[in-house]
Amino acid sequence: MKPKKYILFLLLPLFVLAGCSTTRALRDGEFMLRKTGVKVNDRSYNASSLNAYITQKPNSTLLGFNPLLTLYNWGGTRETKLAKFFRQIGTPPVVYDPAQVDASIENIKNYLQYTGYYGSQVDSRVEVHGRKVIVTYFVTLGKRYTISSIDYEVPEYGTFAQEFAEDRARSTIAPGQFLSESALEAESERSAQYFRTKGYYGFTKNFYAFEADTLSGDGKAALKMMIRDYALGDSPEAAREHRKYRIGEVNISHPGRLKIRPAVLENLNTVLPGQLYDERNVNTTYSRLSGLSMLSSVNIAMTPASDDKVNCDISLQNSGLQGFKTNLEASVNSTGLIGISPQFNYYHKNLFHGGELLNVGLRGNFQFKPNDDAYSTEVTVTSSLLFPMFLGLPTRLFKGPNIPRTEFNLSFSYQDRPEYRRTMISTSLAYTGRIGNHFFYQFSPIQANIARLFDVDEDFMWNLLVKNPFLYNAYVDHFDQGIGGSLYYTTNPSTVPLTSYHYYRLNLDLSGNFLSLFNRWMPVNDYGKHTIWETEYSQYVRAELQIGRTLRFGWQDKQAVALRFLAGAGYAYGNSYSMPFEKQFYAGGAASMRGWQARTLGPGNSEQYTDFFAIPSQMGEMKLEANVEYRFPLVWKLEGALFADAGNIWNFPIRSEDTGELVYDDSSFSFKTFPKSIALDWGLGIRVNLDFLLVRVDAGIRLHDPAREEGDRWLGPAQWFKGNYAVHFGVGYPF
Repeated sequence: MKPKKYILFLLLPLFVLAGCSTTRALRDGEFMLRKTGVKVNDRSYNASSLNAYITQKPNSTLLGFNPLLTLYNWGGTRETKLAKFFRQIGTPPVVYDPAQVDASIENIKNYLQYTGYYGSQVDSRVEVHGRKVIVTYFVTLGKRYTISSIDYEVPEYGTFAQEFAEDRARSTIAPGQFLSESALEAESERSAQYFRTKGYYGFTKNFYAFEADTLSGDGKAALKMMIRDYALGDSPEAAREHRKYRIGEVNISHPGRLKIRPAVLENLNTVLPGQLYDERNVNTTYSRLSGLSMLSSVNIAMTPASDDKVNCDISLQNSGLQGFKTNLEASVNSTGLIGISPQFNYYHKNLFHGGELLNVGLRGNFQFKPNDDAYSTEVTVTSSLLFPMFLGLPTRLFKGPNIPRTEFNLSFSYQDRPEYRRTMISTSLAYTGRIGNHFFYQFSPIQANIARLFDVDEDFMWNLLVKNPFLYNAYVDHFDQGIGGSLYYTTNPSTVPLTSYHYYRLNLDLSGNFLSLFNRWMPVNDYGKHTIWETEYSQYVRAELQIGRTLRFGWQDKQAVALRFLAGAGYAYGNSYSMPFEKQFYAGGAASMRGWQARTLGPGNSEQYTDFFAIPSQMGEMKLEANVEYRFPLVWKLEGALFADAGNIWNFPIRSEDTGELVYDDSSFSFKTFPKSIALDWGLGIRVNLDFLLVRVDAGIRLHDPAREEGDRWLGPAQWFKGNYAVHFGVGYPF
């Protein structure tokens, strides 16, 4: 099927659903709120910013379509079981309420007043089209005043006036700016926070007062800023001098069953007896202690003990210190290939009574076909030990709330396939940390792998590996030692973000350069490669970048569009012809190209490996992938998803030893053949979102398969369920 015809076929159901009546479920006298809008008399003003203050909004749509509203309207007003079912799983139309229009007008006026548009006028126009209503709000902006001068009235006792003067340069209000309550409130909050870092415990924005003289008639306002000795709402008789406090007693308490070395808590605590009160120290201590995985809650209470001292009581509660976690992913495709990936983990959050986190895991990856000899078995045992400190440096050197952590990792992997058996031992030392609330990093000065291949099938060896130097060097025994790291930035660091956000993730690996310094002392094998313990060491550079964005919209932000772009490449040089097998890229699976099972796609237009592997094991030196997914609520805890994926893996072209020219084959990346080597799929998913756990099933269908014969790569509906789909079971969102 041609691409244009295919796209029309996909969109046809959407047109049909969108054409269904959206007012069928309305009762007599009810009207559906179809649209709301805001128009402002000043085009320079961002009218869309006022939408947030409209109390009643219409049903959200994506490209003019809302599947949940359509389902509800299928039920109409009938009382049959089927009609009730449609109304139960759907979303009802928003019924127009005139009272909400008045409330919206008042909200918009109050907001404009708060932001400095005084005396604004807001009117509404209600248009009725059949049984649908469109409400438009017309805004005439009020007058704005420019601050002409600022006078300050602050207490003169002690060092208060001097410290206020020192902070004046950081003030967020100044002559020439527009006057607004929002700006004054922001400045009072900022200034009060500054004084709380100078010893003034309990000092808040409620001690600030402002007076603005706008009687000059020239659009300017003379502003007076006052800091009083009594709070807003109190009488002048309650006035009391603002004084500085020092830290008195510091007490740290926790349940007796929580065994933890006192020195650990003391090193994390930055609130010390005798020091001047500084709110930043309280916040730093809270963040540091909250970072201990063994604690479920941290409470810091500051209590005045006298006129110049405040005591600090830190109360800690521990979470479950030991436990188990399980995870399961599964998939099946039309060829009958079944993949199951169970995972079991044991954790201990306080191994040495210092907040050390031990994690021991057993992970399996089993692929097989019923009534067939094809199989692939991979079992991995992992262990990690995370220390809540930077080993090698004292904690006192780190002043901020986030202290880098140290993690040791050790794992053993065993892989059994009809073509070979393989073992690998991996170890690493990593330092992880964060800067602020959005930037995370990891640096591994030591990471090493030792891989061994044995019981190699003779046909596999002589008919594939020996004839393909790229594959041969990927599968031989090797020793991999290098450094690596990752950088991650996100606008929402929550475990389950409930708002729109975006992120960037960069992973880097550099291997073999340090070992190459000792080449002159290493043995050389028959292929001219330097060896350690009769094993070649790998030398390569590898980078991978992910960019993601999730846009939430609709009622209570229940709908979302998630986007992801991934690009990765690795290049072997020096002592290696190709990157190790475990460092190469693959596509397909529950979190990748979901129309294919893991490792069954690519590289490029190639299908060259499938005849030699009982279970496909496609891999490449570079990868490009883009994903889009529309997520929407269904009923109860159920969510739906509509997704599309595009991407593939490729190899770099090989340079001919005879001519020096680049040699391309079906697996090679080339801009000339790039469009026809892109794989495309689409699919549907259903998820059970239990808040703490999300279980999903995704069914991916291939649209464009680059491994097929040219002219037969676009797949129409008649071919979708004839060997061109895959079903995946997983935990958590794919991206």
